[in-house]
Amino acid sequence: MTELPPKPSRDELTERASRVRLLIFDVDGVLTDGGLYYGGDGELMKRFDVKDGHGLVMARLAGLRTAILTARTSSIVEVRGLELGVTSVLQGRKNKLAGFRELLAQLEVPAGECAYMGDDVNDLGPLGLAGLSACPADAAPEVRQEVHYVARSRGGHGAARELVELCLKASGRWEATVQHMRDPDALQAVKL
Repeated sequence: MTELPPKPSRDELTERASRVRLLIFDVDGVLTDGGLYYGGDGELMKRFDVKDGHGLVMARLAGLRTAILTARTSSIVEVRGLELGVTSVLQGRKNKLAGFRELLAQLEVPAGECAYMGDDVNDLGPLGLAGLSACPADAAPEVRQEVHYVARSRGGHGAARELVELCLKASGRWEATVQHMRDPDALQAVKL
């Protein structure tokens, strides 16, 4: 049995989070609760959490790019990504590691400046390369063991928002982002 590396200290976690320029999220089980709702014509619905969505908007306003990487293909994900202003939505990538590398090349960001949040074993490749790897509280045990950060929240119930907050706080952008939410007109006076 391979011995797992120890979880990073709070200081190391903060250092990793402070370097993040790109946040990449899996969809099913991360941005959603993992439920798939089907009708006679195929997939009808996915449940997204508004707090997670607002977190992605806050990341964008603070200058962090966001991306979606998913093995499935759904017009619902495309619509949600557009609605939130996600930089890139990469769907239908069964090989998540190849998709992760494709996103990094496309967006010209080194893996060490990227955070990736996934929830299942097909996410282990990107999680192993990301400068900051994270998962929801209800991720597969193999994933929870290997990541730098395990969110307190479940997938589709605030886990993505936690990762955004961690990165914004570590980089010193949290307070300015909250101030912008309090008074959007103050954006001119506050450096995000």
